[in-house]
Amino acid sequence: MKNTPIASPDDLVTSREKTRAGFISLALEKNYLAFPYIEEAKTLKSLAGTVTQAKDLLKIEDLAVGLLTASGLSEKSLNYLTDEDKTQAIREMIEKFLEPAGDGFVDELVYRYLLTKGDALGGKARNLAGILGERKFLRSLLSVFNLSGMNYQWKDGETKSWHARPKDDTDIEKRIKGLSWEKNGRRRVLMSNIRVPIVKKNVDLSILEGTVSDLGSGNQSLVYKIDAYVALGELKGGIDPAGADEHWKTANSALERIRKNFGRRKHKPQIFFIGAAIEDSMASEIFKHLQVGSLNNAANLTNDDQLVSICEWIVNL
Repeated sequence: MKNTPIASPDDLVTSREKTRAGFISLALEKNYLAFPYIEEAKTLKSLAGTVTQAKDLLKIEDLAVGLLTASGLSEKSLNYLTDEDKTQAIREMIEKFLEPAGDGFVDELVYRYLLTKGDALGGKARNLAGILGERKFLRSLLSVFNLSGMNYQWKDGETKSWHARPKDDTDIEKRIKGLSWEKNGRRRVLMSNIRVPIVKKNVDLSILEGTVSDLGSGNQSLVYKIDAYVALGELKGGIDPAGADEHWKTANSALERIRKNFGRRKHKPQIFFIGAAIEDSMASEIFKHLQVGSLNNAANLTNDDQLVSICEWIVNL
């Protein structure tokens, strides 16, 4: 706990102002996610408005997918349907819902399209807090690299390939699934959300001793070398205070599993926790873990000083 901005449990608690800011950030991000669906709905309305009767919608070739969506069929379900099945689904929607709407059939179509897309948006939004939390952590880590002038490599989550530090790193935190760097002769690789074999579970953040070339594949990969693990941590980006205790229980169980499984092999990597929603009771628990050494570091994701401190700690491990 040396050289950290955490002097008491109160320092870990998420303030009301940070909670409010977190909810607003989530709402804004949901709006960004919804933007393509809204634009598609506008286009759907414009194209559908070129006909005067609902049954003539089937004649508009460019509306084929939009009509299927409005009929309530998900993209996954389309893989199991024939062209005849798809046409039948559209016809039934037109007959049972659009035609009874009379002159308002276009609006009815748009509403049904947005209902189906709303389910897709809901699926994305459920994981949004965690995604935003990971991005914030990664951006802070990149800032430490950039301000110190350190070079690094990063793994693109989309292409699965590794790249050198870019001249312009705008928004790369949205794609990073791994980082590699060297400092004072110590070579480190950070991997996000990997299955740690000895733990037999996914771990949010794993820092290993080695290089990108050591990662390899199969049983020869660096991730199978127990002694290579320098630190492991859990990152919980959810901002809702109502779910804070549950997030901590999940994270604490995961961290305890890490301690036990590595302990059986006589290896003791550093253990850390980063959370966005930290309430009084869990703050006390986290602080006690820090005091007795079962946690080597912790930070509130909404506290810039703590986040920078733990990122600097990670870089210097």
